[in-house]
Amino acid sequence: MNRMRRGRREYAEMMGSPPEVALAGVRAQSPELYDAIVEGFGGPMARTELSRTARELATVTILAALGGAEPQLAIHTAAALRNDVTPAELRALAEHVSLYAGMPRALNALRVIDEVLTAAGAPAPAALQRVVLADHETVVARRGESGPPVVLLHALGLGWRMWEPVMERLAETRRVFAYDIRGHGSAAGSPAPFTMDDAATDLFGVLDALGLEQAHVVGLSYGGGIAQTAAVARPGRFASLSLLGTTDHAFEAFEDRARASEQDGMAAQIVPSLTRWFTPAALAVNGPAVRYAREHVLRADPADWAAAWRAFKGLDVQGRLAGFEPPVLVLAGELDASCTPQVMKDLAGRIPGATYRELPGTPHMMSLERPDLVAATLDAFLPPGGPS
Repeated sequence: MNRMRRGRREYAEMMGSPPEVALAGVRAQSPELYDAIVEGFGGPMARTELSRTARELATVTILAALGGAEPQLAIHTAAALRNDVTPAELRALAEHVSLYAGMPRALNALRVIDEVLTAAGAPAPAALQRVVLADHETVVARRGESGPPVVLLHALGLGWRMWEPVMERLAETRRVFAYDIRGHGSAAGSPAPFTMDDAATDLFGVLDALGLEQAHVVGLSYGGGIAQTAAVARPGRFASLSLLGTTDHAFEAFEDRARASEQDGMAAQIVPSLTRWFTPAALAVNGPAVRYAREHVLRADPADWAAAWRAFKGLDVQGRLAGFEPPVLVLAGELDASCTPQVMKDLAGRIPGATYRELPGTPHMMSLERPDLVAATLDAFLPPGGPS
């Protein structure tokens, strides 16, 4: 394949349309410039040292930093979306540019990026609220302006953004909140050691800060342990409880995972964590969900990671929700290697009246790999609209 043929192919793959269509105006004005562009795509742009995703991230950043290239920035922002760059990553690029190329160029880039995202149907970013709790601060994200309140608790090692794909659908008829649990994200470095009771008290603090007497609480994995601990302590604060890929008692491995971060560092936790969390197919594709999880694990403070696992080691709620009156959903992933369907069936059996559901082809980190199935199941379980 010669350079022009390779360039036409690469341009079409990256940009979404063949160059003879997308660059028809350039071709009419200057055939030589048209050829130079296509040959460029057949040369450096076609090389595999940088992925198409990485190249579009780099191109958007360069154009934003240059300034005065807004038409090209718009074209490559759309191409970035096509090549698996997320809206959150594109907005983060504008923030990054502000540090190195100045605020005016960052603001101009953000305007272009927002216009492209809006045209593509991407939702606006969630509203963020900083909340002061008893011994630390956190950030609460919100989607939806009316309807029953839903609070989402994330998994260990991640942050509130693991719920973003789910929040949008639930927020069509509800107010949906997600926050960074202590030791994670914006709450990293919070006082340690701590207990599951402390994390449950944080949940109540968030509810109080939001002015919510009750909420529908959803917890995945570690978040499910916190939700159960809170439900045992103060069941009246719950309108319902949804437990996703979680447990009602500690596993022996929890202490091992705490020690591993202290002894070996966070890079050594990537393989055991991600292979528990995702299917081999998702890891092979290395899409936004996997990239998000990998960065969170890699950048975590070993002290925060260890403190969370040791808090989780203290989980002790088995059998203590037998008298819990609000509706309960227990949601398992068919391929969950951490909290297997059998673990989840046993958990559901210890909560009288609990509804058990199992998602086909779904691993532990279900809100990241199969947000469509998670959102549909929660949407069917949680009440829509009406008074809060």
